[in-house]
Amino acid sequence: MICVSSPDKSVCEMSSMNQCEDREEGGPPSKTTGPGPGPGPGPGPEPGPGPGPGPGPGSEPGPGPGPSCVSFKCDESKDIVIEFKQEHVSDRQVDQESSEVPRGPSVLQHQTHLDSIFMLLKENIGTFVKNELKKIQKILSSDHSECFESQREDEEVLDGEDEEQRRSSREAFLKITLHFLRRMKQEELADRLQSKSHSAVCQRKLKSNLHKKFQCVFEGITKAGNPTLLNQIYTELYITEGGTAEVNDEHEVRQIETASRKPHRPETTVRQEDIFKISPGRDEPIRRVMTKGVAGIGKTVLTQKFTLDWAEDKANQDIQFTFPFTFRELNVLKEKKFSLVELVHHFFTETKEICRFEEFQVVFIFDGLDECRLPLDFHNTKILTDATKSTSVDVLLTNLIRGNLLPSAHLWITTRPAAANQIPCECFDMVTEVRGFTDPQKEEYFRKRFRDEEQASRIISHIKTSRSLHIMCHIPVFCWITATVLEDVLKTREGGELPKTLTEMYIHFLVVQSKVKKVKYDGGAETDSHWTPESRKMIESLGKLAFIQLQKGNLIFYESDLTECGIDIRAASVYSGVFTQIFKEERGLYQDKVFCFIHLSVQEFLAALHVHLTFINSGVNLLAEGKKADHQSDEASLYQSAVDQALQSPNGHLDLFLRFLLGLSLPTNQTLLRGLQTQTGSSSQTNQETVEYIKKKFEESLSPERSINLFHCLNELNDRSLVEETQQYLRSGSLSTDELSPAQWSALVFILLSSEKDLDVFDLKKFSASEEALLRLLPVIKASNKAL
Repeated sequence: MICVSSPDKSVCEMSSMNQCEDREEGGPPSKTTGPGPGPGPGPGPEPGPGPGPGPGPGSEPGPGPGPSCVSFKCDESKDIVIEFKQEHVSDRQVDQESSEVPRGPSVLQHQTHLDSIFMLLKENIGTFVKNELKKIQKILSSDHSECFESQREDEEVLDGEDEEQRRSSREAFLKITLHFLRRMKQEELADRLQSKSHSAVCQRKLKSNLHKKFQCVFEGITKAGNPTLLNQIYTELYITEGGTAEVNDEHEVRQIETASRKPHRPETTVRQEDIFKISPGRDEPIRRVMTKGVAGIGKTVLTQKFTLDWAEDKANQDIQFTFPFTFRELNVLKEKKFSLVELVHHFFTETKEICRFEEFQVVFIFDGLDECRLPLDFHNTKILTDATKSTSVDVLLTNLIRGNLLPSAHLWITTRPAAANQIPCECFDMVTEVRGFTDPQKEEYFRKRFRDEEQASRIISHIKTSRSLHIMCHIPVFCWITATVLEDVLKTREGGELPKTLTEMYIHFLVVQSKVKKVKYDGGAETDSHWTPESRKMIESLGKLAFIQLQKGNLIFYESDLTECGIDIRAASVYSGVFTQIFKEERGLYQDKVFCFIHLSVQEFLAALHVHLTFINSGVNLLAEGKKADHQSDEASLYQSAVDQALQSPNGHLDLFLRFLLGLSLPTNQTLLRGLQTQTGSSSQTNQETVEYIKKKFEESLSPERSINLFHCLNELNDRSLVEETQQYLRSGSLSTDELSPAQWSALVFILLSSEKDLDVFDLKKFSASEEALLRLLPVIKASNKAL
């Protein structure tokens, strides 16, 4: 108790301090301030930290009003009687001291409050320590290196506590734990714990960087435009299990058309987050998966969504590390040597503190096997089991895929169907196929894209009237192209006719992109001419590149490919910056630039446009190896040679190119190309000659696939006479008795396969019972569930 007297009143204050407890810990004792030692009985105060042996004159600086504070809990000070020097203390000083020191009754409340806080604090810290020690014990006793981060779902989150606070608390406790383990001479446990704590930090950094990389997508665009959050626009793709890794080198648009004709059968579907989960009926774990799908179907976005969900802790949290690679990035390392660990460190620098990935659950994603230019040899490659031994990248990959390197790792490889056979089928536990959009998902896409319900309905019904457009919309990229074109056409041509054929759609797409360039980069108006000298030059260069690389079967181009076509690398960067929605420039992590068209069909259209413009403007037939021909007399031969080359292709890789080239020959389509063509195009007589030439081809023994493509070609030429003629036979019901020509049989197959009705049951009795009829209708029977 401290009493301060004045002539008017006495003010008593109590103060609690920790000097006594400090003294017990070896700190300085409590002390009094005054002019000298107190004369009263008792042992008196202990010496302060000054030089003298005890208090005395000069031991304290200057006189004071009395002691400033004494601990009321201190045993040594409880019997001390303190006498104060009688001197006047100003009211101001009294008021000041009264405001700084708690009053008598409140000090007990303060102490009680403090006791309750510390009891709660002790309880919270105890719970925290108990939980953290439990986690650490579980991590140290597990077979795999379970990361600290993977146990966050078990944590109790306190109100107002953010992620950073929890993380710093865990890190501080980890240091304390390591300190005590080493004091207990448990060095091995301490080393293991420290190693696993490093992996948690690496995992957190990796997740953060992958989240930044994959959270946004550019729909159809790489550089320009506003990025869209992947989670906002992602629509579940139709993925089926049970495909084979066998090669399918049929043209990919033909594959989509074939798939669209198949009746709905019960199939096992797979969600991307469950790609490594064991499905019902399986016993063996799924470690290596191949996912097939045609270009533009959504394979890359699928792997990005898997990675993003992992990085955001939404799925697959039993996996410690996910490493997404693309074959484009790996191609440029063809001449270099790495160990598997070095390769991971090269692309994912966040993991440089980890040198043994055997201890973790790891997923390697390799996207785009069809773009691989590494010599993958699964028969003669040397066996490698050491993840720290350097070798070529192709040897690393073959051993990783074979399971020689990191046999516990999960692998996911995506590819276009034609490249599936680069890896033996026995290397995979499961093969899946991305089928793209189902019919309801197509509608969902257009209704999301066009907020105006009436406009969306008109576009959907228009697409349904064109079988070829409706089939192509299974491919998400084609949905985007279609939406881009129809949006522009509806805006500029109110009440006008919408494009119906593929050629019309792609010409409009090119016009739209040219308009974007003119307005955005050249400062022009939308009403100006579509084609400027600069855009003409770009189209010529891109068309040449598209044609040369199509002949080689390349979809991805490197600097050497561009140089070979006479395109300067700087010019290519400009093209990709201007025509972003046609031609893309990409850069891998630390890697060189790579270029590609946004979809195989865009490359095929530009290749056909290049052949068309070269012939119209200069008379050179590029399909006849550059022999200059007479302009008028040889125009028909250009299209006839294109038909012949497409029919000779074993896998139909020129099917779509042929459709585009013939579609470009129509005068109505050439109207939009004014400014690119310096001469007038083909006449109606030439088009009729081409139609008759195609019809004669049906007399030859063509495969059903080639025959069907020829009907698509006739459709591009606006000739439906053969189909209409055969439809008349169908309506009359005379197909069972009348003799059909080979062309009519082909037309019949085309009509039946192009029907919107599912071929669940095909009644063969409606047709001729001859052996020829059976053979001719075999493609229809194959596409049916049941034939009668």
